Amino acid sequence: MKTVLSALELRVLGSLIEKDLSTPDYYPLTLNALKLACNQKSNRDPVVNLDEATTQTTLDGLIKQHLAWHKPTADSRVPKYAHRMEANFHFSKPELAILAELFLRGPQSSGELRTRCTRMHTFADTGEVEQALAHLGDEDFGPYVVKLPAVSGRREARFAHLFAGEVEGGATPEFLPTLPGTDSADLVVLYEELTALRREVQDLRDRVAVLESLANAPSSE
Repeated sequence: MKTVLSALELRVLGSLIEKDLSTPDYYPLTLNALKLACNQKSNRDPVVNLDEATTQTTLDGLIKQHLAWHKPTADSRVPKYAHRMEANFHFSKPELAILAELFLRGPQSSGELRTRCTRMHTFADTGEVEQALAHLGDEDFGPYVVKLPAVSGRREARFAHLFAGEVEGGATPEFLPTLPGTDSADLVVLYEELTALRREVQDLRDRVAVLESLANAPSSE
């Protein structure tokens, strides 16, 4: 697994894959449609606000790496763009759906992936998701995903992609949006604090669930 992409490249590539699988009638995408896909507020973490110039520059980088291309269409004079993941890596549609989710939302469990992939591919059960993850994680095939170390407060193991480089410390490289006048070091600190708060909230939710189950359990008396 040698391809190392930036957070912006992952957002653009993930959006192309998602729209290819979920709305094939409207694919390939114009630059404006791709920008809107990258910036949509649902099924994205974090939500970003890319402008057209940034989207084009990022797309150009993917084209140079042969991961995207300008796909000619007979019914449109406006340039349209598509990904080239199947041609380059021979991924199946279920595997592409999983990768798109990991690109767009970060590490997730097999259960989360099954639910969130529905609009792109319907998995019969988590077993099918785990089978696809196992293939993506096979060293003879990639590996393209990795199972993360267990995190306190989480019942299910999570999986991360390796297209942003090797995973260190149980987390993938995070998306740090570029904001004018903002120090990148401050963004790192803020994002680390946000990640820690999310984990604390999940831990509290799990504890509440345990307490509720105990409270609702039949009395032995």
